[in-house]
Amino acid sequence: MLQIKVPTVGESISEVTISRWNKKSGDYVEMDELLCELESDKATFELNAEAAGVLTTKGNEGDTIKVGDLIAEIDTDAKRPEGAATPAPTKPAAKEEVKAKAPEPVAETNKTYASGSAGPAAQKILAEKGIDPKQIVGSGKDGRITKADALKAELKVTSNESKTRDDRREKMTSLRKTVSRRLVAAKNETAMLTTFNEVDMKPIMDLRNQYKNQFKEVHGVNLGFMSFFTKAVTVALQQFPAVNAYLDGEEIIYHNYCDISIAVSAPKGLVVPVIRNAESLGLAEIEAEVMRLAGKARDNKLSLEEMTGGTFTITNGGVFGSMLSTPIINPPQSAILGMHNIVERAVVKDGQIVIRPIMYVALSYDHRIIDGRESVGFLVKVKQCLENPMLLLSSGKDLNKILLEI
Repeated sequence: MLQIKVPTVGESISEVTISRWNKKSGDYVEMDELLCELESDKATFELNAEAAGVLTTKGNEGDTIKVGDLIAEIDTDAKRPEGAATPAPTKPAAKEEVKAKAPEPVAETNKTYASGSAGPAAQKILAEKGIDPKQIVGSGKDGRITKADALKAELKVTSNESKTRDDRREKMTSLRKTVSRRLVAAKNETAMLTTFNEVDMKPIMDLRNQYKNQFKEVHGVNLGFMSFFTKAVTVALQQFPAVNAYLDGEEIIYHNYCDISIAVSAPKGLVVPVIRNAESLGLAEIEAEVMRLAGKARDNKLSLEEMTGGTFTITNGGVFGSMLSTPIINPPQSAILGMHNIVERAVVKDGQIVIRPIMYVALSYDHRIIDGRESVGFLVKVKQCLENPMLLLSSGKDLNKILLEI
């Protein structure tokens, strides 16, 4: 009997949750066949069979198991079924539907209808909903229930049926518990403040409209806002290194590189994959990396390495319609930039009131390591880079070719 134990999936992970069993006890499994999916507080992992045989599971979906504990056994001495046809799934007995039988159509005559009586069409509607005709005041001749009366009664019943007061209880996933714990810790253990500014997005929008088709043809990726923001952030981080640092006890650790974490909404919660050495990447490389990481996040395929080690985070609440927010720092980092939706607003340019696409941006930072001068200066630098994107990117090159070369 081969014992299968929960493998070590990361230095900081001590337990996992059984997310889904792909096989059940009694199934014959082949070597390397997928047995189940395990979810940690950071990512989802797959557990495969280490040998062929009959499987016996040792936990249910939703159970939390410690690393190293027994999760399944495989009877390797069991014989492989030979030519045994998979039994057709037994159909559950059809649920007997109880319906009130609609009365047979009654031939229309010239007789006088008694109060509470209904014509054939009305009778059918009332019977299907189980409505007693005696409870309805007919609007027809001599109090007869018309089809319109029956439809009105049916609508009232359907409306009442749709009003439920059910509750649902779900166990928090390991990822959600970790996110909750880290967010509370960030609020309680840092001197967090937030500073705001606004960015005129017209220069970037004009630039994208001018070059987006050529950019896609040359690089195979779309030219989005995230690459401009990432590029602007790396410039500002190099000018204000404290924003790219973090506290380690009584020491400050400064980074000479910019590993930018991008907050992504995944099916199981918020994840923050990292773009390594973003300061050395061009727009196309950043866009390709964002696309790759976002795709893996949606498929729950991000590795631990891809989600650890960031030095600064960017989160975009604007994709959900957020106008303004105060994002929470992602420890051990010292700052996070919040992007928001773009709204046309009346602003003053050169003494004239004009309409511009404006985005509010927010920088939350740890005041223990970042002073007000640095936080405000950092955000102003980001604003300047975004409002002068060609100045940010050109470095003396031909402005008409720059986007196709980086």
